[in-house]
Amino acid sequence: MLIALLLICWPLLELIVAFEVAQVIGVTNTVLLILHSVPVGMWAVRSQGRVVWRRLTDGIAAGTPPARAVLDGALVLIGGVLFILPGFVSDVFGALLLLPPSRAGLRRLLVRNFHGRFVRQMAGFSTSTPAYDVESTATDVESPRLRR
Repeated sequence: MLIALLLICWPLLELIVAFEVAQVIGVTNTVLLILHSVPVGMWAVRSQGRVVWRRLTDGIAAGTPPARAVLDGALVLIGGVLFILPGFVSDVFGALLLLPPSRAGLRRLLVRNFHGRFVRQMAGFSTSTPAYDVESTATDVESPRLRR
């Protein structure tokens, strides 16, 4: 439901913001801004991607778990996709994911949320996990023969 709402509301929000920007700076300048965000976004993804890649390889070489670098890489990729998509709202969110300080804050939030879910699920407090047959009470069922 949330995804369907997002798929409907996001383009509408982008159109509303584009119309408002066009009223302030003009249609031509608005179109030029939207078109110039693609190469700027590609440049930002490339530069931040190099930094993340360097951290990943340095972490692996040092023998430390590369979880932070992997999460940073995923956030840079998402930020790049958002920055390359046409629209001002997606550009703002993409730029926030490409900037290291805001990406660090989001990374901490994601790790804290994931850690909490992981601990709850491992401790058995989650009701969304499937029930397992612990006592091995399953029986074999003969498969039907194929007819020729």
